[in-house]
Amino acid sequence: MHRETHAVTRIGWLRAAILGANDGIVSTASLIAGVAAAGVAPSSILVTGTAGLVAGAMSMAAGEYVSVSSQGDAERADVELEKRHLAADPEYELEELTQIYEQRGLDRPLAEEVAAQLTAHDALKSHLRDELGLTREMAARPVQAAGASAASFAVGAALPLATVMLDRGDSLPFTVSAASLVFLAILGALGAWAGNAPMLRPVLRVTFWGAFAMAATIAIGSLLG
Repeated sequence: MHRETHAVTRIGWLRAAILGANDGIVSTASLIAGVAAAGVAPSSILVTGTAGLVAGAMSMAAGEYVSVSSQGDAERADVELEKRHLAADPEYELEELTQIYEQRGLDRPLAEEVAAQLTAHDALKSHLRDELGLTREMAARPVQAAGASAASFAVGAALPLATVMLDRGDSLPFTVSAASLVFLAILGALGAWAGNAPMLRPVLRVTFWGAFAMAATIAIGSLLG
C-alpha cells in the first residue's frame, strides 16, 4: 500500500512551534545577555530571565490565538461569500471554475467536463480549493497554534535561562550567547528536518539573526551599565 506523508499537513503547528522556540531562545538569551552586560546582580538576571520566559510564553499564545483567529474569520467570510455567489449565479461560477482548469493546462472540453463533475459532487468545496486555495490542511486552528507556540517558547527560553545556573561571572553574556547560537542551530536543523527541507540554509538563517539580536542587546547593556 503506497502512502505519502507531506510536510504541508504539519504546517499549522510547525510554523507556530518553530516561531515560538526561536523567539524563546533569541528574546530570552538577548534579555539575559543585555542585562548581564549592564552589570546586574546574578539573582536579578535569573529573575529577569524567568519573567521573560513566562511573559513571552503568554504573549506568544495570545498573539498566535488572535492572529490565527483573524485568519479563521476571514476564511469563514470567504466561505459565506462563495455560498452566496453559487446560489445567485451558478452558471457564472461554473464558467469561473472551467477557466481555472483551462489556465492549469486542460483543454476547453475537458475543463468543462471536470468543472461540471466537481460542481455536481461538491460545488462549494471545489471553489474553495481551486479558486481560493482553502483546504482542510491549511485551515486556521487558533487553539493548536497558541498551544504549540506557548509550549515551544517556554522550552526555547528555558535553554538560555539554564545557562545562568552554570555561569554567573562576567563572562555570562558571551556564554549565554554562544550556547544560544548552538541551540538555534539545532532548532534550525530540527525545523528543516520536520519540513523535509535542506538544513544548511535554515541553520544559517536562524543563527545569523540570533547573533545579531544578542550582539545588539549586549552592546546596549554595556553602554547603559
